[in-house]
Amino acid sequence: MTATTSAATGPTRTGEGTTLPSVLTADEPGIPVTDYLSHARPVVRQRLREHGAVLLRGFDVGGVDGFDGVVRAVSGAPLTYAERSSPRSTIKGQIYTSTDYPPAEEIFLHNENSYQSAWPLTLFFHCMLPSQTLGATPLADVREVCRLIDPAVVADFERRGWMVVRNFTPGFGVPWQEAFNTTDRAEVTAYCERAGVEAEWVGRDGLRTRARRAAVHVHPVTGERVWFNHLTFWHVTTLAAEVCEGLREVFDDIDLPTNTYYGDGEAIPDDVVAHLRDCYRTARTRFDWQFDDVLVVDNMLAAHGREPFTGPRRIAVAMAEPSTGEQTP
Repeated sequence: MTATTSAATGPTRTGEGTTLPSVLTADEPGIPVTDYLSHARPVVRQRLREHGAVLLRGFDVGGVDGFDGVVRAVSGAPLTYAERSSPRSTIKGQIYTSTDYPPAEEIFLHNENSYQSAWPLTLFFHCMLPSQTLGATPLADVREVCRLIDPAVVADFERRGWMVVRNFTPGFGVPWQEAFNTTDRAEVTAYCERAGVEAEWVGRDGLRTRARRAAVHVHPVTGERVWFNHLTFWHVTTLAAEVCEGLREVFDDIDLPTNTYYGDGEAIPDDVVAHLRDCYRTARTRFDWQFDDVLVVDNMLAAHGREPFTGPRRIAVAMAEPSTGEQTP
């Protein structure tokens, strides 16, 4: 069984001339995707490292169990979603819904779990039901993003790093009990110590965490420099203007549900974050979901987000291949 290589609907190209994502289309509709992957896994992984993302289109996935089989065929056992930053629901096992945010909201481009000490190297998305309008999962090659950013800005973050401060305040955002999958404060404190996160219990049931991370990494397989962080995504100015203004009226910056800083704790100027957003948007590409599409993403080569949408939309997600960014053979 073979597949045809093609460009995604409405193809765009990165600065290096590679299509994002690379599309592999079944020669005949309905070929079981796991049958295809039994011999095509090397092709998928090669294209993943070259392009940053691969879209498998026209195959029969076989529902949630079949999607789990895709993850295992390409990358091994799926991972549990830990230290959560967004609301998700478990579909089955380690297969989750995409972020359960209101459909009218955009989710800005980001690299999954880049605020943690370890993260999934490979992400999987399965279109179980496409939306009526929009609803794409846009991508951006973070090698290209790194090239687009003012070199002086990159150098500043390479020297200083970045820091995310999260305030788990009852009534705002994901509760700490959900983020850490426990109601035991001692377990949270122990996890944070292991993960290089400062934890501070605030008031009766509040928690503030601080995590200092590198902004620029070297891909552990390709050796390329990548802009890999959550600093733009979580900066308060990346929220819709009215939401940003409202939060800043209610909270001091240090008490915001989430905000980012230089690694030494100094505030990042709003215009610097605006420049970073512009670079992501310049590198951004998109395609329209079709039923049973499977998107495989190298989490350290491509950022992803979500367009607003109308109508029902159901995208299953999974994560695999834990990484700390260390070089591998």
